Amino acid sequence: MVFARDILAIVGAVIMLVVGASLARAFGIVGAANLIRYRSKIDDPKDAVVMLCTLAVGLASGVGLYALAIVSTGFIGGALWVIESFEAPSRHFELKIKAGDDTDSLRPKIEEILRRYRLEFELRTSSDEEVCYDVQVPFEIQTDRISNTILRLDQKGHAAVDWSEKKKNGKK
Repeated sequence: MVFARDILAIVGAVIMLVVGASLARAFGIVGAANLIRYRSKIDDPKDAVVMLCTLAVGLASGVGLYALAIVSTGFIGGALWVIESFEAPSRHFELKIKAGDDTDSLRPKIEEILRRYRLEFELRTSSDEEVCYDVQVPFEIQTDRISNTILRLDQKGHAAVDWSEKKKNGKK
């Protein structure tokens, strides 16, 4: 993940400036990082990076390096803003398609439709009766248009398309 590497490099530099030559500060940072790691349920790597950013700024303030805290807050905030602006906002769905006993034979056509809409997808399950994908859908694309296109693949008109939105932590 590019986001985490970029920001972690900045956070690492700030932490090194805070630690300096102080062994006590180094052990304090390790202890604080372990508290964050073991006491907080972190599902998204971005959340961990932001927590480390606040840790670095807090440590700089705590040891009296106020100028470093102010400058690093501005710099890290700006870097986060720039990096986040490159990510297209999207929704995460579980897409289930049923089209009778020959659903699996429609898979290449279904995947062509998903590519045509420029969606990121991953096949999860496939059987004769059902195909299931994890799909990232940008906010500007409406799922009903994709569903109608997929439904037209079934000449008999018995197909079913189910979009189940997944929450940020991976749950439905």
